[in-house]
Amino acid sequence: MPFSSLGLSSPITDALTDLGYETPTPIQRKAIPIALSGKNIVAAAQTGTGKTASFVLPILEQLKDKTTCRGKRIHALILTPTRELAMQIEASIADYGKNLELTSMAMYGGTDIAEQKQSLIWGVNILVATPGRLLDMAHQRALHFDELKTLVLDEADRMLDMGFIDDINR
Repeated sequence: MPFSSLGLSSPITDALTDLGYETPTPIQRKAIPIALSGKNIVAAAQTGTGKTASFVLPILEQLKDKTTCRGKRIHALILTPTRELAMQIEASIADYGKNLELTSMAMYGGTDIAEQKQSLIWGVNILVATPGRLLDMAHQRALHFDELKTLVLDEADRMLDMGFIDDINR
């Protein structure tokens, strides 16, 4: 079963081919069609099974014809517990979406906030963020959620274990 049979367009499947991806993993076969239909998903799978692609690929497909967001707006938010995971997911977005004209960024603490604010001013289609920095930006009115269409809580159980429950509730 090729990735195109899941409803993914050629700019995305071409990028996957370039990366050496031949067939979807079980989590991808199950999750991608459901996500493309607009339904909510709760999924769990072991590390290395392709979970990131199972949520990133549908986001790319749904946004492929979008233009850059208005300033301080995002179309999709992927919330993740650590900066390392945020950087890894954003790198996957860049790889899978290399044939698309979408913008993405990883946003996390411990780095220059001014640079991240500037990127948001220009508008970002897909934002990968840690809870703390996301809240900082929202409180500073550097980010608005009125154009947000898709929310992914990656490793939600880990975020809860780390004490981000109050942040997530906010």
